[in-house]
Amino acid sequence: MSVATTEASAEQEIRAALDSLLKTVSSKDVDAIMDFYAPDIVAYDAIAALQFKGAEAYGEHWRQCLSMCGELSMEASDIHIATAGDLATSYYLHRCAGVDDKGEEQACWMRATVVWRRQGVVGRSSMITFRPPSIRKAARR
Repeated sequence: MSVATTEASAEQEIRAALDSLLKTVSSKDVDAIMDFYAPDIVAYDAIAALQFKGAEAYGEHWRQCLSMCGELSMEASDIHIATAGDLATSYYLHRCAGVDDKGEEQACWMRATVVWRRQGVVGRSSMITFRPPSIRKAARR
């Protein structure tokens, strides 16, 4: 198998894993979500603590975040992937949307950078790039 074929196959594998991760997040099953992450994950997130070290800490963060959401959907766009051996990086825009207790959709776009290793995601960084009006109003108070 040529290097180009191997890299294309690895990129397809990462795209499939990312798609599966986003679908799993929408299901709100934290144990299934955490199956994507290596035990030694280091994550930088947009809310709560800025850094989470280890799957246990990051799993608790997921639990807290998902407890605030009703129906949830995630999507990714503008996905870029680079692979080398057992490592890959991806960066993309993702939209997180949920329905609040009034039945109204609340959504925001974020950017994400993810470091993948054959055993799972080992690094993740998310940053909110757009604040919806409801958050901007709360920030002004």
